[in-house]
Order: sequence, then C-alpha cells, then structure tokens
Amino acid sequence: MTIVSTPATPGLDLVRWPALASYPRGPRARLAAAVARQVFVQATHRLGLTVSYDGELVAGRRADLVLHRPEEFFSRIGGHGLIGFGESYMSGAWDAPDLAGTLTVLCSQINDLLPRWMQRLRAAYVARPPRSQRSTTQNSRKNIAHHYDLSNDLFATFLDPTLSYSSAMFGTDEITGADHSRLLPPAPGADLAAAQARKIERILDAAGVRAGTRLLEIGTGWGELAIRAARRGATVCSVTLSREQQALAVERIAAAGLSDSVTVELLDYREVTGSYDAVVSVEMVEAVGHQYWATYFQTIDRLLAPDGTVAIQTITMPHEQMLATRSTWTWINKYIFPGGFLPSVTAIDEVTRAHTSLRLTGRTAFGAHYAETLRRWDEAFLAAREGVLGLGFDETFVRLWHFYLAYSRAGFASGYLDVQQLTFTREAP
Repeated sequence: MTIVSTPATPGLDLVRWPALASYPRGPRARLAAAVARQVFVQATHRLGLTVSYDGELVAGRRADLVLHRPEEFFSRIGGHGLIGFGESYMSGAWDAPDLAGTLTVLCSQINDLLPRWMQRLRAAYVARPPRSQRSTTQNSRKNIAHHYDLSNDLFATFLDPTLSYSSAMFGTDEITGADHSRLLPPAPGADLAAAQARKIERILDAAGVRAGTRLLEIGTGWGELAIRAARRGATVCSVTLSREQQALAVERIAAAGLSDSVTVELLDYREVTGSYDAVVSVEMVEAVGHQYWATYFQTIDRLLAPDGTVAIQTITMPHEQMLATRSTWTWINKYIFPGGFLPSVTAIDEVTRAHTSLRLTGRTAFGAHYAETLRRWDEAFLAAREGVLGLGFDETFVRLWHFYLAYSRAGFASGYLDVQQLTFTREAP
C-alpha cells in the first residue's frame, strides 16, 4: 500500500494534523475504497440521502452530502472506517449543508449501515484502542488534559454562563415506566442556563444533599455543582484531573464566597480518601474506560458512609451495541476523548451488583434534552468562529469541533445514545 499527499486544503496545517497529510493508495487501497463506495452508495440510497459531487444540485435541490474529493473520501473510509469518515470531513473532502441532520439519519440506522457479512468480520478490520490511552492512573491525567485543558476561553465561547459541560434539563415533566422515568422532550425557547441549573439541582436532590452533607464530587467541571451544593450548606470535596478546570473552578468558588465550604483537588478518583454522605458525578464515568468500571464503583463504595446516597449522570448506549464496540478505537477516542467509552445501564447494574454493595434504585432518562443542549452549543460555537481562531485554533479545529458537536447531537436525536441520572443506595443487610 502506498501513501500520497492530500491535495492542498485552505487552512490545513499538516504539521498540526499529521493524519490528514496523506491517505491510502495502491491496489489494496483501491479495492477497499471500491467496497467503501459500494456500501456508501447503497446505504445513502436506502436512507434517502442525496449525494452530489462538487456541489451540483440533485433533483433541483442541494444535496445532503457534497463530496469535493471523492477519491480521498472513499480511500479514507476504506482504509480507516468511521475514523476516516471523520477525518475526511476535517480535511474538507466532504461537506453537508445540514451536518447534524445528515448524521442523525445515518445514526438512526447505524446497526444496518454495513452489510451483515461485514458486521460478522468486524473484529478483523476495526482499529483497536492503543494501550497508551487506557485510563490507568498514569494515563488518565494526560487523557483528561487532551480535552479539558485545551483552553477555558474556548469552552466559554459556546457554554452558558454556568459553564456546565453536560446535558441540560429543559423541564421535568416525565412519563413513568416500569423501571425508570423519561422526561418529555424539551419545549422550544427555554433558557439554557436555567436548564443547566435545573439539572444540577435535581441531581443534588437525588443524592440528598442538604445542610451538613459531606459531599464528594468526582469530576469538578468549572465548579457550578460544587457552588450550588455549598449554597445548600454542604461541605464539598471536588476532584478533577484538569489543571485548567481546577484553576477556574477555584476562582469561581472564591468569587461566590464559598472557599471555606469547597475544596477542589487535582486528584485521581482512585486516590480519594475519607467518608462522605453523598457522592455525585456528572458525565465522568464515560472517561473511566470499561476496564476500570469496577474500580470506579468500588472506590465510591469505599468512600460512601453507611447510609449514603450516590447520584451520577451518564451518557449511555444500548447494551448489545456496547458489547460489540468495547474493543473499537473510534474517531471520538482519537480526537476528542482518549480512553473514553460509554456504558450501558445494564453494564453499570451488573458491575455494581458484582463488585459493590451499591444498588441502582432510580433512573431518569432525558436524551432528547442532550440533543437540544448540543444544538445550542454547536450554534454558539459556529457563531464564535472568529473568536476561536483568535485563540490560536485553526480552521481544521473548527471543522473538527463542529463535527464532534453535530455527531454527538445526532446520537441523541436518533435515540442511539441516551443520558440518564442514576441513583444508588446500599443494599439492605
């Protein structure tokens, strides 16, 4: 297999983005690209997506996908699968007028995009996660820094004033099912900051946080949950591996006059000591890695007081899909969250039952709210493009981040992904 340089793309820094500098060529690569083309054409036709080359109209309208450099597009997909799909967007080989909408259609049929014979051979061609990204104590700080230490100013360009980087909760009207409740879809026009506050207050309520509570927060973010818990009269220990987040969280906590009630430590969750009446963690278990889920929950079990309560918010995927993909290295792993992996509720329940005294006692799902949250973030990010470039990021990064937000939104809008608040108490003796 030979490698050729990617045609020049405006704004593409090949030193900063070495994976985009070349793509596979040669007999084997051409065969893989031909297979990728056939699968792509069949899938888009079946899903009703229109594809054009260099922007010509299809049936009198703009196409859903525009392939600017088809050879590169199919070569990257043929050689690197979904990683190549994302990288070809980053390099500018293709575009979509409504990126999130097109990705939502693809995500809605994600289990059927590939022919069955290719799915059976999945283990032979998907990329494996590098051991250097496994979330060991040594690697976790580097993995977290890759994303969360990019720049506090970058995150401020698209987050609301609470600096909450997790799903908001735009309302609490719910449908109660046999084993969990689901919030109704969000109403249009609701305020994002208020929705983020609602999410935090609900999870603090679930954990029973009140005056006198000794609270452990695993994953500080930029301090909003710790501030709200301290205002309830709790004493908060919050741990993070992000130096950037720690610095700004400490600053915000001090500005709120709550430094005596909150400590923010640069510490791995496995190294925490003490005893806590409540443990709260918002969208952090996704960074743990499936190899360490037992360790994560055993640590919480060790730190939780006898009558304590645990409340976590986590992104989830269907259990069968989780089992099928847990040994796959994805575009998200390569560019956004090294070492991360999404659990299923079934997996969490199995791990806690097998390795801890914690038992899942409450579930609230609200995936549609994450789709709306991500829509707000993506629109704000694109509107702040010039400011992002002014921070030293380039056009390729803008495309990468837009793809990340749109791809994530598509996962929730299609129902492939969900987000849930889970409550745990100790099993009665």
